[in-house]
Amino acid sequence: MTTITITFLCAFIINLLILHYRHLHERFTSDDDLTGVQKFHAKAVPRIGGLGILAGLLIGFLFRYLSDQKVGGFGLLLAFSALPIFILGFLEDITKRISVNIRFTGGVISASLAGYLLNAWLSSLQVFGLDNLMIAFPSIAVVVTCFAVTGLANAFNIIDGYNGLSSMVGVIILSGLAYVAFQLHDIEVMVAAIAMMGAISAFFLFNYPRGLIFLGDGGAYLIGFWIAELSVLLTARHPEVSKWFPLLLCCYPVLETLFTIYRRIWVHRTSPGLPDAAHMHQMIYRRVVKWSVGSADPLHLLIRNSLTAPYLWGLTLLSVIPAVLFWNNAWILRIFTLIFVITYVYLYSRIVEFKTPKFLIIQNKK
Repeated sequence: MTTITITFLCAFIINLLILHYRHLHERFTSDDDLTGVQKFHAKAVPRIGGLGILAGLLIGFLFRYLSDQKVGGFGLLLAFSALPIFILGFLEDITKRISVNIRFTGGVISASLAGYLLNAWLSSLQVFGLDNLMIAFPSIAVVVTCFAVTGLANAFNIIDGYNGLSSMVGVIILSGLAYVAFQLHDIEVMVAAIAMMGAISAFFLFNYPRGLIFLGDGGAYLIGFWIAELSVLLTARHPEVSKWFPLLLCCYPVLETLFTIYRRIWVHRTSPGLPDAAHMHQMIYRRVVKWSVGSADPLHLLIRNSLTAPYLWGLTLLSVIPAVLFWNNAWILRIFTLIFVITYVYLYSRIVEFKTPKFLIIQNKK
C-alpha cells in the first residue's frame, strides 16, 4: 500500500472513532462556544481533528520505514519535530488555557528540532541586505527560520474559520510543493507532502460541508508547520528553487496574518493576540454569502458556512498556480506576489465598503 493510502485510511478511522465515541470525551474536546467573535457553528463540535491527521502521518511513515528507511525516517523525524507545537495546540483545544506566547514558544521549539534533525535552516531570503547578514551571522539565519516556520503555523490557525477552509488551502499548497519536489526528484519532500495531503483529505470528508469535526489549534498548527518545513527544506536543498516560491505559494495565509497584525495593532490599538471578527473569510461570510442573513436556523448557518470557504480556495489558487509555473524565477515570482497583494487589498476594501462585485455575491432568493 502507498503511503498516501495508509495515511488517508488511518486518519479516516481515527476521526470516525472520535465522532463515534464523542459522548465519552465531548465535555473536554467539543467547541461549545457558539457566541464568540470567531464562532460560526450552530452546535458543539469536537475540535480535535488534528489528532487523526497526526496519527495517520505517524502510522503511514512507520509502514514506509519498513520498506524505505530513508523516506520513512525522514517523515518520522518531521512528525517528531512537530510534536511540541501540536501538543500545545491540542492542549489549548482541550483546556482553553494555553496562552498565545506559550504556543508560539512551542512553534520555535518545533522549528529548532526540525532544523537540527533535518538541517532545515534558511540560508537566504533573496532580500537585499538581509541575505548578507544571514550568511555572516548564522544565528540570524536560525532566528529567521524559527520565526518564519512558527509564523506560517500560526497563519493556518488564523485562517481556520470555516468548514473546509484551512484544510483545503493546505491541500492546494501541498500539491504545489509535491509537484516542484517531483520536478527536482526530491522523493522525501514529495512523499511527505503527499502523505499530509492524504491525512488532510480524510479529515476533510468529515469537516466539509457539514462540519462534523474541526481541526482545532493542534491540527491547524500541524498543517502550517508541515508546509513551512517542507518549504524550508525544498529551498535549502535545491538552490535553483527561488526563496520567493514558498512565499507566493503561501501568500494568502501569510498576507492574512500580516494584515491581521496591522489591523489589531495600528487600527484597533489592541493586542495582536486578541481575536477579532474582521478577517477576510469573516467579511465574505457576512457580506458576500447572503444566504438567509440573520437566520438562526442551523441549516441556514451550515449552508452559509460551507459556501464561504470556496472563495478562499479560489484566492489561494491565484497565488499557487503562478508559484508552481515559475518556481525558479525570482523576479516573476516577485511580480506575482505584488499582484496578489494588490488583489487581496482591493477585494478586502471593496467588501468592507459594501461594494462587492455583484457576480461574487451568493444570495438566497427565498
